[in-house]
Amino acid sequence: MQRAGHPVVVVTGASAGVGRATVRELARRGASVGLLARGEQGLAGAQADVEALARPALAISADVADAEAVEAAATRFEAELGPIDAWVNSAMVSVFAPIHSTSAAEIRRVTDVTYLGTVNGTLAALKRMLPRDSGVIVQVGSALAYRSIPLQAAYCGAKHAVAGFTDSLRSELLHDGSKVRVSMVQLPALNTPQFDWSRSRMPRRAQPVPPIFQPELAAHAICDQIEHPGREVFLGAPTILAIQAQKLVPGLLDRYLARSGWEGQMTDEAADPAQPDNLFEAVDGDVDFGARGRFDDQAIDDKPLPAPIAHPVAYGAVASAGALALGALAWRLRR
Repeated sequence: MQRAGHPVVVVTGASAGVGRATVRELARRGASVGLLARGEQGLAGAQADVEALARPALAISADVADAEAVEAAATRFEAELGPIDAWVNSAMVSVFAPIHSTSAAEIRRVTDVTYLGTVNGTLAALKRMLPRDSGVIVQVGSALAYRSIPLQAAYCGAKHAVAGFTDSLRSELLHDGSKVRVSMVQLPALNTPQFDWSRSRMPRRAQPVPPIFQPELAAHAICDQIEHPGREVFLGAPTILAIQAQKLVPGLLDRYLARSGWEGQMTDEAADPAQPDNLFEAVDGDVDFGARGRFDDQAIDDKPLPAPIAHPVAYGAVASAGALALGALAWRLRR
């Protein structure tokens, strides 16, 4: 962490999923945590998680798409917890549907939360970190920031935008000689509650594309970046393979996803057309969804080490193995 003692870290999307797992890990590492999300029950649960580990927490219900609300929350966090040492942008929403079945309003909303919510959080953090010439901003990304998949065009576009925004910011910080650091953690498929509350027009229930990892793996990587910030981390072999395949054989991936992208994102269970979604409003009601979704029986628990994953030798080894796999895939698709 940046400051000796007990750092102050703000997490957006703190009520559930990756944000919630990150909140717990931060508290275990001794941080005071500012919690920002819409869901009241999830925020209350996240605050209880932090306080159970004897660390201070402040929960604020706000929509990250509202820049003024994010700025006001940042002011309160600093007034009640202390100067912000790190800021984690994890809030997101998505829509599972073909593009022709997705409205302009839905695409705008996904963009407002997933992309502009990250921008709003980053601007609030920079306003405080730049004058102090210290601090870390971590953008929670995805393999989908490099390789888009069908049925989630708005979300993929937003994650691409976050990556582009972050690259520009990083160059500006280097130009200015700033000690503020910005990192992006690109994640694989995770077992989070988003697949039970994302808006969907698919005939069967949504799922992450296997292999599926537990959100605690992402939390460890995010917290490691706060303590030892680097440029970017690719978490897990599937993330590396997707990114490398997009660089090497994007057309092949287009055809592969045209065949497998629909089935891979749906379970065998029929969708419930009456299921509420969190696109425009929080859906937790009286429920605290927590960090994990309903895929515990499939999810990988082992904790990979982010540093070796980002190491050039390890990266090259995985990429080489991926090239062989892609060659085999190309042969299969041509048959």
